[in-house]
Amino acid sequence: MTLDITVKGKDMDVTPQLEEYVRKKVAKLDRHLDNLEKVHVELTYMKGARSSSDRQVAQLTARGPTILLRAEERSEDMFASVDKALEKLTRRLDRYKGKHYRGRGDGTSTAEAADETASEEGLPAEGVIARRKRFEIIPMDESEAIEQMLLLGHESFFVFLNVHTEHINILYRRRDGTYGIIEPELR
Repeated sequence: MTLDITVKGKDMDVTPQLEEYVRKKVAKLDRHLDNLEKVHVELTYMKGARSSSDRQVAQLTARGPTILLRAEERSEDMFASVDKALEKLTRRLDRYKGKHYRGRGDGTSTAEAADETASEEGLPAEGVIARRKRFEIIPMDESEAIEQMLLLGHESFFVFLNVHTEHINILYRRRDGTYGIIEPELR
């Protein structure tokens, strides 16, 4: 199965050399996990960044039938940003693979047995919608939602379709390190 790779530039032109470099590097991701289907690479030049070392941004999103992973890195050089983001995504793929494909002696998965820790993420300015996203929702249970939240790097909250209740739930990380779930109800 071939990996579908899309490379997109935002506020910059993607040169043929850069696109070839990205495609060559990203094509190697299927070595880590063979059920990856798509990888979307967004390369951005941010003029308004405070530091020149944060202007070149590479964001990679890898999708498969039951997996969605994302990594983003910034540096002064786009090639370096791509390399750093690929390293981060590779670590996340290996972590995912380890949790889902290597079982424990008692039959429980490592994901069920592991106790995860995460850090809080910064919030945008009050009253301003800075970004709007659309994404596919994969039905999952609460433990899978915790794992997916950490793999995506969304350590403060995660929206998912609860496989048991068939309702949208919001998983969030509490200040004491535990997790909470919001279960919306219609009036």
